[in-house]
Amino acid sequence: MSQVQRHPLAAQAAEVLLDRLRAGEWELGHRLPGETTLAAQLGVGRSTLREAIRELAGKGVLESRQGAGVFVTALDVAEDWDAVLRRADITAVIEARIAIEAEAAALAADRRTPADLRNILRALTARAEAGDSAEALVDADTAFHRTVIVAAHNDILLEMFNAFVPRLRRAMVEMLRIKPIANPAADQHAHEDLYVAIRARKPEAAGTASRVHLTALKVALG
Repeated sequence: MSQVQRHPLAAQAAEVLLDRLRAGEWELGHRLPGETTLAAQLGVGRSTLREAIRELAGKGVLESRQGAGVFVTALDVAEDWDAVLRRADITAVIEARIAIEAEAAALAADRRTPADLRNILRALTARAEAGDSAEALVDADTAFHRTVIVAAHNDILLEMFNAFVPRLRRAMVEMLRIKPIANPAADQHAHEDLYVAIRARKPEAAGTASRVHLTALKVALG
């Protein structure tokens, strides 16, 4: 049984607990052993154990429930989104975008308001007029896709899309500088198809239009 050997004791205790969680000793939703038992296993005092539990609770791994005990709410510390995306392969980023945006497009077709539709059309027109600059086209394209997600009226999908933008923008600008869009008219038409499906309130068609377009992007960037 692992025990804490060095100071700071609370941080060491938290790390040992986290290692045991990662190893599968306790499953998601399970209650940890009682305070006295767990402190003895770790070789620390109960006050140190409580501090370690507070540290892991602050990271979303454990949850103390009054009168019930300490429960497992995650099996590892969630890594910062920015760090994940900086390391992620661009193909993985596009695949995540497909999952997010295809669903968002379908929701937008069902939920969009007249104001949403005007914003999407305005962004679509701006995209067509963005010119030859890679940066301008990428920014106009991103703005268009963002209006679609805003029209889905789901704050979580919007926050996820916003998190992808910096990583995606760099890759898109680099790609367009090396390999400009072969058929700009067809590319714009694909975005118009998405707008038309949302305007017609056809969720399935909107989701398909988004998926087809982003899958083509994945192939181009792959």
